[in-house]
Amino acid sequence: MRRSPERPERGTMEPVGGSERLREVMGRFVTGVTVVTAVDEGTPVGFTCQSFVSLSLDPPLVAVAPAKSSTSWPRMAAAGAFCVNILARGQEEIGRSFARSGADKFAGVAWRPGRLGAPVLAGVLAWVQCALELVHDAGDHELVVGRVVELAAGDGEPLAYFRGSFVELGGTVELARRGTPGREDPLAAR
Repeated sequence: MRRSPERPERGTMEPVGGSERLREVMGRFVTGVTVVTAVDEGTPVGFTCQSFVSLSLDPPLVAVAPAKSSTSWPRMAAAGAFCVNILARGQEEIGRSFARSGADKFAGVAWRPGRLGAPVLAGVLAWVQCALELVHDAGDHELVVGRVVELAAGDGEPLAYFRGSFVELGGTVELARRGTPGREDPLAAR
């Protein structure tokens, strides 16, 4: 049995170099760009989010991590459903718009309601409509788990985020197809 080292009391340990150093180092991790949307009392709300992950296949769960300082997230949590819109190359302005606080983020943005009513933005690379399952405290963010109820994907290239800027990926690597002899998926857990 592995033992973990003694852990300091929660909230007493600063990352080595402080939070700015942590931000600088974590900025080296390339992420996709999403806009998480919902409808609160008939009004669409949303925010840009890079903290998005597929969490479980069975049951189908995803997670996002909105900042506790978000003014949009409390309204979205009250809705009980949300949609993760995965932005495509060329949708930088949508990513910027939904990252701003206070503006009408949906001005000039075409969308339609998904099965649970949360906005599906036009032209996105993919989208995942979710019922709010769980919310966990996670420092200055909340870890939000959604149960997937509807999803779709289109063709195109993703919009990515690296070192504080939107970037386009230079090319794609063909992923091996699962089940093809000699071409196992290198990212599949064994």
